Amino acid sequence: MIRLRPRGQFAPLAFAAACLLLAAFVLAPAFAGERDLAKAKPADVGMDPAGLEKLNATMHGMVDDGKLAGVVTMVARKGKLVHFDAYGKRDIESGVLVEKDTIFRIYSMTKPIVGVALMTYYDEGRFTLDDPVSKFIPEFAGLKVAKEDGEDGMPVVEDADHPMTMRELMSHTAGLTYGLFSQSQVDTLYTKAGIITDPNQNLKDMVDKLAKIPLRQQPGSMWHYSVAVDVQGYVLEVLAGKPLDEVLNERVFGPLAMEDTAFWVEPDRADRLSRIYATRNGKLVSPPNGQYLKKPNFLSGGGGLVSTAMDYMRFAQMLANGGELGGVRVLKPATVELMHTDHLPENVTDMGPLYRGNRFGLDFSIVTDPHPASDHERAKGEYWWYGIGGTWFGINPIQDLVVVGMIQSRDFPASAAARFTSKRLAYEAIVD
Repeated sequence: MIRLRPRGQFAPLAFAAACLLLAAFVLAPAFAGERDLAKAKPADVGMDPAGLEKLNATMHGMVDDGKLAGVVTMVARKGKLVHFDAYGKRDIESGVLVEKDTIFRIYSMTKPIVGVALMTYYDEGRFTLDDPVSKFIPEFAGLKVAKEDGEDGMPVVEDADHPMTMRELMSHTAGLTYGLFSQSQVDTLYTKAGIITDPNQNLKDMVDKLAKIPLRQQPGSMWHYSVAVDVQGYVLEVLAGKPLDEVLNERVFGPLAMEDTAFWVEPDRADRLSRIYATRNGKLVSPPNGQYLKKPNFLSGGGGLVSTAMDYMRFAQMLANGGELGGVRVLKPATVELMHTDHLPENVTDMGPLYRGNRFGLDFSIVTDPHPASDHERAKGEYWWYGIGGTWFGINPIQDLVVVGMIQSRDFPASAAARFTSKRLAYEAIVD
């Protein structure tokens, strides 16, 4: 029995403390403080079950309407799993269903994982964000910058006004490009060199090629999506003295029990890899699985991983927990916060039409001004990214919400609709 009226000079303080203790005992759910992705009733974490059913029905409708082959969605709130659903097929031709452990190509959702692995070395004092990248990649010392188009496809160059920094490398402001999303003589040089398309190269080969090509723009002058995270992958190899796959296993996958995340799918798991679909003449079509079934030469830190919804949810929840999951700490809380802090220079005011209302941190985009065409008003503060094959996640520290979605679709409008809709409906289901 709790005595609510203690005697003596400290009675008022003791009485107040006892009341607070009793309130916590009565009002808090039994799992308070445990942020371990255990299943919970939506109402226990401030979510409406009907709202999550609406999310489910909407995703199922996209499959039933022929827009998606199959989909897996997950929602966690306050560290508890309140929604986990798989629907549709991972192989339409064979009639094989999507399951909760289906393996997906996550493409650019590789980037945040590599960024987290790199920041484990930041926590160890191995680099600072203001270090020049050339400290770890001497080949990048003295890189020139394209000033204007030149003759014979070679740009006229000028000196960089400063060496690219690690902060710029991790925020896509280092002056690099992809060779895919813009047109310039530098982009053409990337394409000719096979910067991201040469299957025979390794990360060192890629760096050697980049060292011979000028930067597309001055470091820090604009946000431009690029091979920056592939370069980060090479920096990780330099810091660790071992291949990128081993670094990620030791720093991220092993500690977080991400057993199905890798650069390739082992033979005993190959039947769990979803086929990837595109819409042709109103019908979903797919080539047979081939790539990702054997170890590649090029371990792409920018887009090379496969994963499952649960594996990625464990990664995302670790971040939502401030760098820890299941008693294992991957990053310091302050480092996680640093990663979803705006690192764009003040002069960089535009990330382009696809990212309206966003700024950029360290390998994450951050919703700073929710756009009504895509975001729910509660999305402010969400840090997120997606993969071009139709995978997505969002972590919102304000709403204490994590959403993960997995499809395999080359139809960008359909995959974008699934991403925007699933997150919007998850926000709408919040009732506290």
